[in-house]
Amino acid sequence: MGAMLSPDELRQIELSPYKQDFPLLANNPNLAFLDSAATAQRPAVVLDAERTFYETMNANPLRGLYRLSVEATQAIARARAHIARFIGATDEAGNPQADAIVFTRNASEALNLVATCLSEAAGIKAGDEIVVSIMEHHSNLIPWQQVCKRTGATLKFLRLDDDFEISDKEIAEKIGDRTKIVSVTQVSNVLGVTNDIKKIAAAAHAHGAYCVVDGAQSTPHMRVNVRELDADLFAFSAHKLGGPLGIGVLWGKPEILDAMPPFLTGGEMIDSVTETDAVFSPVPQKFEAGTQDAAGAYATDAALTYLEDHDMDALEARERLLARYLAEQLQQKDYVTIVGPADPARHVGAVSFEVRDIHPHDVASILDMSDICIRAGHHCAQPLLNYLGHRSTCRASVAFYNDKADIDKLMVGLDQVWGIFHGHH
Repeated sequence: MGAMLSPDELRQIELSPYKQDFPLLANNPNLAFLDSAATAQRPAVVLDAERTFYETMNANPLRGLYRLSVEATQAIARARAHIARFIGATDEAGNPQADAIVFTRNASEALNLVATCLSEAAGIKAGDEIVVSIMEHHSNLIPWQQVCKRTGATLKFLRLDDDFEISDKEIAEKIGDRTKIVSVTQVSNVLGVTNDIKKIAAAAHAHGAYCVVDGAQSTPHMRVNVRELDADLFAFSAHKLGGPLGIGVLWGKPEILDAMPPFLTGGEMIDSVTETDAVFSPVPQKFEAGTQDAAGAYATDAALTYLEDHDMDALEARERLLARYLAEQLQQKDYVTIVGPADPARHVGAVSFEVRDIHPHDVASILDMSDICIRAGHHCAQPLLNYLGHRSTCRASVAFYNDKADIDKLMVGLDQVWGIFHGHH
């Protein structure tokens, strides 16, 4: 068990100087939004950027040689470079690997792209092994199940010890000479625990395997550096860090992306086409068939600027305090069981829990009557919940714009839920 928050730490989360930047939160002062792990709220600067793009440079990027199209093209190029810097995707000289940033619709599409195209480039066949963890979101599980069905390869799972960690022994036992691809999440969307990607990547590389990382839950809450992690491919989505819906990012080591065949085909991803064949564009265009969400990329750039302007380290420290306070307060309730580590400090962003003998959907519905938003269900991680012996859970998740009052409101709400089911309210 971690130490309870000190008076000074409590003071730091008493008020949120950020809520005024988020129109939905500013316009709904009674709302306790505790579902940022599913999607974050957008700051006004992101909404403004989306509108600015359409008002000032709305043209199809890449296709036109006139000024508007050129400006749109430059805006996308700047967004790519910014994203690369944001996740530490730099070359030896420290320059951002902008061309290694591929825009997709979301992290799920990015992971599907990787599963399909990397497994083809790697020549996955019967007898090969692909390793994932038991805590994967369905988006980083089902694509690999499909690859294994198609190729006859075997899917293996890194399982958790009693402390919700993937042990060194487990890594050594599951990642071996038959392993061709290891794909793991950096932070669990259910447990809130962080996996040691550096260690897992090193084990994969020692056996000549690729290491793919689902960064959907980590990128919004911690500084990510793909170079330090030594990941081969890394996926995340914009909407979980304040960007618009419908934009995902895939970064990959350039030589790996070059070796992968295209995922979708059509406009913009070809250099030349004849009646019988086509020459594909270089990366990233090779993976970006059709018209891209240029306004979304522009707005994602604005979201990253917002986070950096407010100091990512300060935001991360605040979120850690909020998550700790959330876990500590839940632990005070004798009818609540946390699903995940007992140490509040180990929860990044999200805390899953059960209210004794009350279905999570009932809990969430009753809380909603008091303007408290939490998630209920299997969180797209059914194998994990089955493994842990749960059918579904409640999940409350925080972002830097939350404050102590949001969590306190949840605690009062849970008491009301308990009271309704036990005849006193």
